[in-house]
Amino acid sequence: MKHLNLLLTGLLCLLFTFSCQQDEIVIAPEDAIPSEILLKLNEIGFNTIDFQVKTFEEGYLVENDIYLTESQINKMSVGRGIPAVEQYSTDNLVSTSGSRVITIYAPEEGTSTRGKKTSGYSPAMIAGLDLAIARYNAENLEISFQRVTSSSSADIVMTRLSRRDERRGVLGSAGFPTASGDPYDEIKMSGVLESSYGLDTEGIATIIAHEMGHCVGFRHTDYFDRSISCGGSTSNEGDGGVGANHIPGTPTGATYSAQSWMLSCTDGSDRPFNNDDKTALDYLY
Repeated sequence: MKHLNLLLTGLLCLLFTFSCQQDEIVIAPEDAIPSEILLKLNEIGFNTIDFQVKTFEEGYLVENDIYLTESQINKMSVGRGIPAVEQYSTDNLVSTSGSRVITIYAPEEGTSTRGKKTSGYSPAMIAGLDLAIARYNAENLEISFQRVTSSSSADIVMTRLSRRDERRGVLGSAGFPTASGDPYDEIKMSGVLESSYGLDTEGIATIIAHEMGHCVGFRHTDYFDRSISCGGSTSNEGDGGVGANHIPGTPTGATYSAQSWMLSCTDGSDRPFNNDDKTALDYLY
């Protein structure tokens, strides 16, 4: 069965893995990790023995799904353990003043005068984004989302991952709200969710909604033990210096069967908000 890892990046990313079969990633010489980086990662509690550290974007991919830049690594200290509770938020949240519309821009695939496709996201990706937006807006929160046609006016811009990272199985990334109360301003998404992984509109919407959740301050539901949705050994993400605050009203413990949209990993299926997700959304916004 395949798993889509919803990646914490300091920014949060998505990584595609197979539980039974996985293409081998050959680490080229330029991917050699400096010894001081490995030492620092060990000191702050990351597992660099069972999970090979890899270069990724402008930083490193740690424990298969955590993207950290060198600057972020150098600023981190030993994190605290997190108890087994269901939903988490970051210290920073989006300021609403009672009501706030968060605009999102994603470039759409077009056709040139010569009949060739131009760069941008496919109709299936755009449909997935629209469905993700509709799911949030149906909850009647103090925040709502709107897709716009210009990046200059957008609070969040959806941009495509590099082809190199797409080939390495990365699906997307996002970050957390700013200290001034704004949502994180970029979601990087793969452009091959449909063509390479066979995801339908609902599966794409679930992944985009997950990244939107990070942008407004949600952490993973199984934050205290990623093995609940990802399999493997127990892995507590810690607070990472950005906070992991239990959201009142959500139950203790997390289960894969509950299918929260903010679980660390998914099989690519449809995961609309469950009742506990709705409680968490309502509490924060």
